[in-house]
Amino acid sequence: MRAEKDHLEFHDVNLGADSNFAIYLNPHMKTLFALSFVLFSMTVLAAGGPYNENADAKLDIKKALSQASVSNTPVIIVFGANWCGDCKMLDHAMKSGTSAALISRDFTVVKVDVGYMDKNVDLAKSYGVPLDKGIPAIAIVSPKNDLLYSTRAGELADAEQMGEAGIYKFLKQVTASYVAKK
Repeated sequence: MRAEKDHLEFHDVNLGADSNFAIYLNPHMKTLFALSFVLFSMTVLAAGGPYNENADAKLDIKKALSQASVSNTPVIIVFGANWCGDCKMLDHAMKSGTSAALISRDFTVVKVDVGYMDKNVDLAKSYGVPLDKGIPAIAIVSPKNDLLYSTRAGELADAEQMGEAGIYKFLKQVTASYVAKK
């Protein structure tokens, strides 16, 4: 049995010109509050990423290829991770930047989570994408899954520095090379 009383701390909180109230927290409550805040923050940060960390990437690609065969459009496979700022920049550019119209018109898109370079590495390698050169990385395949293009030298690994204009220019060049191969 504990003989001493729990220690209480006084915190003065000001909520405006005429409003003051106090919060009394014991050390255990402070720790619990801090842990709750950290867990909540981690959940919020993880929920907003562009890559589904629980997805079956091979199944997603199979579905995209099926959809692409109906629309006769190539599939762009984007390899990246939710922790990656360059990946988030590319995702933003592909969804709402100047590249969005180009992407939605000319491609079926599938995103593949690579975790911390420990997930779907074999899949990236099968499309000629060396993840050790950086992410995001892309492979473009025909509706029949024939490789048309892949980043091999980390071309998009500096997507944040490239900005939307640089990403658009890159994707436009890649699209032009694909059309030329057709």
